[in-house]
Amino acid sequence: MSHLHLSVRIDPNSGFCFGVIYAIQMAEDLLDEQGYLHCLGDIVHNDEEVQRLEARGLRIIGYDELRELRDEAVLIRAHGEPPSTYEMAMRNNLTLIDASCPVVLKLQNRIKTSYDKQERIFIYGKHGHAEVLGLLGQTSGRAVVFENLSELLSHELPANITLYSQTTKSTDSFYRIKGELEQRGFQVNANDTICRQVSNRDKDLRRFAAQFDQIVFVSGTKSSNGKVLYQVCQDTNPQTHFISNVEQLDAGWFKPGQSVGICGATSTPMWLMEQVREALVTL
Repeated sequence: MSHLHLSVRIDPNSGFCFGVIYAIQMAEDLLDEQGYLHCLGDIVHNDEEVQRLEARGLRIIGYDELRELRDEAVLIRAHGEPPSTYEMAMRNNLTLIDASCPVVLKLQNRIKTSYDKQERIFIYGKHGHAEVLGLLGQTSGRAVVFENLSELLSHELPANITLYSQTTKSTDSFYRIKGELEQRGFQVNANDTICRQVSNRDKDLRRFAAQFDQIVFVSGTKSSNGKVLYQVCQDTNPQTHFISNVEQLDAGWFKPGQSVGICGATSTPMWLMEQVREALVTL
């Protein structure tokens, strides 16, 4: 039985964002219908959830396999895809089940419009990230992706900069970068395309993390948004522990009778946070 008597609560605002809920719902419906489904790339940046869906028949494929695939249905995940993926699907007679997040699609359209107007586009985001590759594709690969201000400043910058952001970046950092560029005399056309479901979590999480002795942050290691939100928790409550699954919990972190808050990324499934809660309650 429990010796530590921890009082444990899951953050009600944590867990999947609507884009991910929608993609997983679509995948589950199709798996029920046909028993298997191809998905281009990890459906969500969470290994535990991917394994759960793979056990139900989800087959994760990459671009090499997509090239060889014919006459099948393929799920496009919430992160979105570049135009080249849609072109390949037409060539190979693939049916695309498009679960691209509406926030990402809107951003893709805005970037394409800027590109058609021949603006010089800079995207604040993570190199190689699925969403960013979809955004770059709108500009035939010509936009410049940067991860921080010093990387941006290492480029030859035009006087007029059109600034965009990956949807899961921090709003504070985005506006800091904009301000810094303006101070240096650049004309900045800033398009804040950060998803409010993600950026509002920032404030919600600070409030949540401040209420507990310890925080357990549950996220896959591949989640960009997980890294950002973990940092937010850590800044608010230094007693924050990052885990990807229940096995990584360490009873040594806790003292008897402490309060523990559990939270996670927009890619962390609720069932996983519930598993962590069960484990903590029995410590």
